[in-house]
Amino acid sequence: MSTPQLAKHQQLGLTDGQVLSMYTLMLTARKFDERATLIQRSGKTAFHISSIGQETAQVAAAFALEKQHDYFLPYYRDYALVLSVGMTVRELMLATFLKAEDINGGRQMPGHFGYRKHHIVTGSSPVSTQVPHAVGIALAVIMKQEERVAFVTFGEGSSNQGDVHEGFNFAGVFKLPVIFMCENNQYAISIPAHRQVAGRIVDRAAGYGFPGVRVDGNDALEVYSAVKEARTRALRGAGPTLIEAMMYRIPPHSTADDDMQYRTRDEVEYHKEQDGIESFRRYLFECGVLNEELYRLVNENVMREVNEAAKYADKAPYPEPESTLRHVYGEEGGA
Repeated sequence: MSTPQLAKHQQLGLTDGQVLSMYTLMLTARKFDERATLIQRSGKTAFHISSIGQETAQVAAAFALEKQHDYFLPYYRDYALVLSVGMTVRELMLATFLKAEDINGGRQMPGHFGYRKHHIVTGSSPVSTQVPHAVGIALAVIMKQEERVAFVTFGEGSSNQGDVHEGFNFAGVFKLPVIFMCENNQYAISIPAHRQVAGRIVDRAAGYGFPGVRVDGNDALEVYSAVKEARTRALRGAGPTLIEAMMYRIPPHSTADDDMQYRTRDEVEYHKEQDGIESFRRYLFECGVLNEELYRLVNENVMREVNEAAKYADKAPYPEPESTLRHVYGEEGGA
């Protein structure tokens, strides 16, 4: 009697429950993003930066890492990543509305994540500054003889910043346990990648003495496998890996951007058909993890969570004016 062949996710060591959780988180991030955009359009918030089209790679990467153990340095589109690491939709909504209950006191810009409990390190507005921070954390991990990695993301546009190259070089020289993931969504604001980047980003890794891997960012299992291998490599002391996840940014750069000025609707519609969430949904149906009843239940639960989070955050109080200066200036008479 022949042994039944395992599904692809099972071959990678993922259970049916894990891939169902992955899909649920992808869908949650998508529905949060859509709602946050509508909230901004209604005038209740000032600004939103969307991650639609990038959720698949973010969730897959998070599942290949160790939550509340490894360090995560996301960039401003990583809603799906931080949800997968442990943040809740309510917490993201409170941050979107800049409410007092936000874990950062309503003082962060949209997409600036920071949560000590989940080892999510706050980034700053200048793009790619999180890269040398990740390298510094990886150096500290080595000095403390810990078995952790630092995982940092950035876009293809910011890959040209000096911080990225300095981070690559230092990590390569000292073989640090850091994973660099470029979320190549093909547009640096309004500039297409071919006018922003010479050659392939993944090929830059060779110049700094470590491997580069290009993956299909719409293929969750391919991303998972690449990040898992990079983590294993880092933990055995072999140094960093650069992963270039190819994807597409479906919405404009932000709610302040008009993308009709620089790309056609046909281009956007074509990439909508390549949606990684939809591809993963089809895969889960094909291998029997999802059926129509469970699919309906997942959708209902996700929408309930998003609706409740939006209502809660909308009614929550704003910070007191004086609280915005807390931890900015030193206390009078302090040492």
